[in-house]
Amino acid sequence: MQIRDLPKKDFPPLLLEINDPPKSMRIVGELPQTEKYLAVVGSRKYSEYGKNVCEKLIEGLRGYSITIVSGLALGMDGIALRSALRAGLPVVGVPGSGLGQKVLYPVTNRMIAEEIVESGGALISEFPDDWQPKLYSFPQRNRIMAGMCHATLIIEAELKSGTLITSKYAIEYNRDVFTVPNSIFSKTSEGPHMLLRLGATPITQPSDIVTALGLRPHEDLFQRRDYSDCSTDEHEVINILNEPMTRNEIIRKLGKPVYVTQTIIATMEIKGLLEEVMGEIHLK
Repeated sequence: MQIRDLPKKDFPPLLLEINDPPKSMRIVGELPQTEKYLAVVGSRKYSEYGKNVCEKLIEGLRGYSITIVSGLALGMDGIALRSALRAGLPVVGVPGSGLGQKVLYPVTNRMIAEEIVESGGALISEFPDDWQPKLYSFPQRNRIMAGMCHATLIIEAELKSGTLITSKYAIEYNRDVFTVPNSIFSKTSEGPHMLLRLGATPITQPSDIVTALGLRPHEDLFQRRDYSDCSTDEHEVINILNEPMTRNEIIRKLGKPVYVTQTIIATMEIKGLLEEVMGEIHLK
C-alpha cells in the first residue's frame, strides 16, 4: 500500500473546522466523495445484540451517499468496517498508529485495512508512518474521526471508554451524536443511555440515520427483501412481525398448534428470513 501526504486542501472539509485540526496527514487510497460522513464506534467487548444492531443498521444504508468512518480497532470498529464493505459503502479507516505495514494496529485488522483500500476507500493518520500506537494516540485519533464526520453513531459503550471520548469530541465540535438503546442490565448500555439523557438522537432503524443526516429515504428502504417465494404459513408470520416478538407471542398470535408454529419459525430461520436476538424474533 502506497503511503503519501494528504495536502491540507484535500483534508475532509469538516476536519478543517475544528479548533485543533492536524497539522499534516498521511493517506493510503482515496477519500470517498459522498454527501455525508458517519463515524461508527463502539465497545471492544461487544455483545451479540450490538453486533447484530451494527450489521443491520449499516446494511440498511446500502445505496446511500454515506461514507462509514471507524477506528480499525478490535470489536465494534471492525464490525462496522466489515459491514460497510459488505454493503458496498465507501469506508475510511483511522488507526491509532502510523500507516506503515509494520506498525498498522491492530495486526488482526490489517486484512480489513487492505480491503478498505482495494474497495476504493482510504486509511488516514496524522502520525508518522512508523508510529507505534501509544495510550494517548487513541484519544488523539478519536478527535479526527469526530471532526471529519457529520455525525457519530455510538453502539455499546461503558461509561469510561474511548468510545465516549469520540462522542465528547463530536459534541464539542457541534456534530450530531446518534446512539442505540440497549438493555438496562448491560454495562455497555451505560454510555448510550447517558448520551440519550444528554440529548443524543436515538437510533432504532436505518431510516433514523438517513433522516437525521438530512438525506431523503429511498422508497424501498423498508423493503429489505423479496418474500414472494414464501409459503402461506410463512407470509402469516411475516405479516405479524411488524415489530420484534418473542417466540411465545408469535405462537399466540398465529393461533396454530405450537409444534406447527415452531416448525414454521425454524424453517424461516434456516432460509435466513428470521433471526432471534435476545429472546426476540426479527425479520431479516
